[in-house]
Amino acid sequence: MKFDVAIIGGGILGITISYWLSALTNHKVCVIEKEDRVAAHASSRNTGVVHSPFYLDPQKKKKIAKAALQSHDLWQTFAKKHNIQWKDTGTIEIALDESQHHTLEKYLKWGTQNGLAESDLQLLDHTQITQREPNVKCHSGIYCKKDASTSYGMLTEQLSLESKQNGTQFLFSHMVQKIKNNTIFFANKKSIEFDFLINCAGGYSLDIAKQLGLAREYSNLHFRGEYWKIAPQYADLVGTNIYTVAKFASFPFLDPHWIRRADGTVEIGPNAVPVSDPEAYSGIGGVSKTASKLGQIISGSSKKLLFNSEFLSLVSKEWKSSISKNAMVRHVKEFIPKIKPQYFTSRGTAGIRTPIITKNGTFLPETLELQSSNSLHIINYNSPGATGAPAYSAYLVQQLSDSGIIKLDKAQKPHAWNFSKLDSA
Repeated sequence: MKFDVAIIGGGILGITISYWLSALTNHKVCVIEKEDRVAAHASSRNTGVVHSPFYLDPQKKKKIAKAALQSHDLWQTFAKKHNIQWKDTGTIEIALDESQHHTLEKYLKWGTQNGLAESDLQLLDHTQITQREPNVKCHSGIYCKKDASTSYGMLTEQLSLESKQNGTQFLFSHMVQKIKNNTIFFANKKSIEFDFLINCAGGYSLDIAKQLGLAREYSNLHFRGEYWKIAPQYADLVGTNIYTVAKFASFPFLDPHWIRRADGTVEIGPNAVPVSDPEAYSGIGGVSKTASKLGQIISGSSKKLLFNSEFLSLVSKEWKSSISKNAMVRHVKEFIPKIKPQYFTSRGTAGIRTPIITKNGTFLPETLELQSSNSLHIINYNSPGATGAPAYSAYLVQQLSDSGIIKLDKAQKPHAWNFSKLDSA
């Protein structure tokens, strides 16, 4: 088989790209997924929060911030059209002290610079927070009424059906083994040819890029984020999503927060536990993968983090919160004093984040887009990636059109969103 465009990765980004290509072009497109379904990993293993970009630096993260803002209404329209869970929860990002309050003041400015209406954000003092949420204790907080909760897994599944109706071919249970020239060889002994490759392989995207000779100066690490579910009788202690200003601002991790999911369940988390691979949802991963990852760390840029005392301190604390439910609860008790360990009866959904490490041994804060003559690679596509996927994928399709890689067709097929209104400029 030969395809004009081959997309590696059946997650939310790969599917939204396939959706636009299937609707806007006559190219022969396929999505390659090693699992037997779409959204098998990070696209379903997340909190489901539809984020507003008030906490994103408008200079360093302008593109993903704009994508998140534009995609909110796209997801809401799509979810309601297909009866997919959607709950307007709102979010309060809280400060626990005066120094964190200054961060909130910065976020307020960022929010308006990123396009949020002034009416969408309110900076509240501790008294106003208590009036809204009596069981929350803090110094101050930003209330964002625009935030919502949904099921990104269900959205991705529905979108894949519409992409398939428009002509996309899905190659499930196809694990990429090798890419040579314009041929992809699979573990099942099959192969396909392509004119252009789009790499949206999530935790494996760096490995795919390196096969094509790109991104060799980068390495990566995998961190599992774990959650605990609260028993239903205590779920109404707080009615809003509660986040805190991150204590380790130089690392791409969140402190534990309180999340109200679209299905009505409530969870606290996450931590950030180092693991060996992008699918180690329990333990640390298999022996061979652990040995392989340790070898990569020792020989790559990640080893510099082993000499970073702040990083080692963070890892130590995160391991404690993985082993001990009490340690996780203690974090959340700082801002919801009434909760107790016995309120949490089962573990929630664990997900894996794979941040990229630069040659200097620092975490890469932005999404990395690398393009060659026959491929485009999207690496380090992290939160709020699920929120921004519809618009972000449209930007990528427009980029490929502008560079002559793909040809947009005037006789477009049916699609739910207005492509012409999505502009990253």
